[in-house]
Amino acid sequence: MTQDIKELAEEWLKLDEDPTTTDEIYKLLVQGDNDELERRLRNRIAFGTAGLRGPMKAGFACMNSLTVIQASQGLAAYLLKTEENVKHRGVVIGRDARYNSEKFAKLTAAAFVAKGIKVWWYEIPTHTPLVPFGVRELNAVAGIMITASHNPAQDNGYKVYWSNGCQIIPPHDAGIAAAITQNLKPVTWDTSVVDNDSLQIEGSLGLVRNGYFEAFKAATQPEGTPVPDYSKLRFVYTPMHGVGLRPMKLCMEKLGLESRMVVVEAQAEPDPDFPTVKFPNPEEKGALDLAIETAESNTISLIIASDPDADRLAAAEKVGGRWNIFTGNQLGILIASYLFERYPNSKPRNKLAMLASTVSSRMLHAIAEKEGFHFTETLTGFKWLGNVALDLEAKGYDVVYAFEEALGYMIPTVVHDKDSVAAAGVFLTAVAHWESQGLTPFSKLQKLYEHYGYFEDANTYLTSPSPSTTTAVFESIRALGKPYPHKVGSRKIHRWRDLTVGYDSKSHDHVPDLPVDNSAQMITCELDGGARFTVRGSGTEPKIKLYIECVGKSIENAKNGAKEILVDLLREWFKPEENGLKLA
Repeated sequence: MTQDIKELAEEWLKLDEDPTTTDEIYKLLVQGDNDELERRLRNRIAFGTAGLRGPMKAGFACMNSLTVIQASQGLAAYLLKTEENVKHRGVVIGRDARYNSEKFAKLTAAAFVAKGIKVWWYEIPTHTPLVPFGVRELNAVAGIMITASHNPAQDNGYKVYWSNGCQIIPPHDAGIAAAITQNLKPVTWDTSVVDNDSLQIEGSLGLVRNGYFEAFKAATQPEGTPVPDYSKLRFVYTPMHGVGLRPMKLCMEKLGLESRMVVVEAQAEPDPDFPTVKFPNPEEKGALDLAIETAESNTISLIIASDPDADRLAAAEKVGGRWNIFTGNQLGILIASYLFERYPNSKPRNKLAMLASTVSSRMLHAIAEKEGFHFTETLTGFKWLGNVALDLEAKGYDVVYAFEEALGYMIPTVVHDKDSVAAAGVFLTAVAHWESQGLTPFSKLQKLYEHYGYFEDANTYLTSPSPSTTTAVFESIRALGKPYPHKVGSRKIHRWRDLTVGYDSKSHDHVPDLPVDNSAQMITCELDGGARFTVRGSGTEPKIKLYIECVGKSIENAKNGAKEILVDLLREWFKPEENGLKLA
C-alpha cells in the first residue's frame, strides 16, 4: 500500500536531526505543499555505479545529512559482509570545497566509526583522484569522495571506490543500494569524533600525497626517457573555482614547471558559488573565457583547465590568431600518440594496451590496428575503463592509458580513474617534446590525421521531457526494421549493437561484446565508410546523448559526413518536434 505523503514527511522529521533540512520539510508540511513534498520524499535518491549525486535539499530524493548517513551505514554494512579485515583496513574519505562537503564527509566518517571501521581522513579539500590513489596506497577496503564534480553549485555527491581503487561496478552498486534500505535509522549524528582525535580516525593526506607525487613524476618522466626541454613552455591554468590549484602547483614543482604556469587569479581559489562561470564545466561554452583573457594579456598560446574536483582536463591553443579548444577526443588522441611514441622499443608492442569507451573516438582503435598494439573498447564511464584495465593487467598487458571523450584521461600507473593532474603532466611533457620537433599540439594533431585518417565528430544531446519519453523514442527506433533498421539516410548499417535488448548483428551468436543493461538505452551502429555512432539515454540527466563520428580524406569531408548523419538521425529516428525533444 502506498504511504500517505504526510506519513512520509513525519517519517523524515523523526529521522532527521539537521535543523536546516528539518525546517524545510516542516514548512512544506505546514503550507500543505504536497506536490513539493512528493518530489522531495516519494522516491529515494538512487544509488548507482557513481554513488549518489543531486541537489542539496531536504528529502529522501536529495543530497542532505540524512541521506549521506543512510548511504554510509548501508555501505559500511555491505563492506563488512563482502570484504575481509574491514575494520582494520578502513576506508579513505575525501571531499571537495562545495557547500556542505565538509559536513557530509564528517557524517560519513562518524557512521563508519560507529561500525568500528577505521577512517583514513583527508584533513583539507583535495582533488578526487587522491581518494582512489589512497585506497590502493593504504590497502583500504573502499574510498568515499564527497563531490559533485562539474555539476552546478546547488548539487553535491557521494562517490564510492572499491578496494581495487576503481569506481564500483555491478553487482556492488545493487548490493550497496539494498544494504542502504536495511540501515535507514541513523546510529549517530555526532561528528565530534573527527575533531577530537579518535583513535579510529587517522589524518592521512600527508601519508598519501608524497606517494602520489612520486607516481606522478614516474608517469610523466619515466626512467630511461630523456627529460624534455621545458624552457620555451608557458601555459595558463585554471582550476575553475575548484580544488585543483594546490595539487597542480605541487606536481608542477616536481617537473620544475611552477614558474612556467600562469594561474587565472579570479578562478584560482575554491569558491562553492562558482561566480565567474555559468556551469563549472570546461566543456561548456564560455567556460574558458577568463583563461583566454589571461593568456592574451600574458602573450601565452596554451591553456589547460580542470573541472572543480580536478579529475577532468581541457586544453586550448591559439592557432593563427584564433583560439582552438580541443575536443575531448582530440586531446585524448594527442596524449595517446605521445605515450605510444615514447613506449620503449625493448618491450613487446603486442603487450602494450590502451582503452577508450564506446562513445569515444575510434581513432585510437585505428592507431592500434596500424601500429600493432592492443586496444579494448568498454562501456561508458571510468568505472568500466578502470576495472577493464585491471583485468587486462592481470592477463599480462602493459596498460598505459585510457580515455573518454568527456575530458577524462587515465594514467594507470598513477590511478585507475580519470585525473586532470596526471594527464596534464603527461600532456605538458608531450608539448615540450613536440616543440623540439617544431610542432605545437594543433600541428601534431594535423600530422596524426594525415597519417591515420581524419576523424571528426558531431556530438550533441536532446533534452527529454521524461524517462518514459526516452524509452518510447528508443522503442520506436527499434520498430523501424526487423530485427533492426538497415539504413540511416543513404548509409547502410553494417553493424547494429543494442546493449539494452542484448543484440549484436556482427557476433556469430548475436550476443554483444559488452555488458547488457535493460534498464539503460544504448545503441551503437557502424555505417558505410567507417562512420559510427552511439545513441544513449543519460543515467544522470534528462538527456538523450548522440555521439557521431565520421572518418574521411580531409577534415571537411569527415565533418560534413558526421553532420549529415546527425541530420538523418534527427529526421528519421528522433523527430524532436513530434516527440517533444529539445536539441542542445
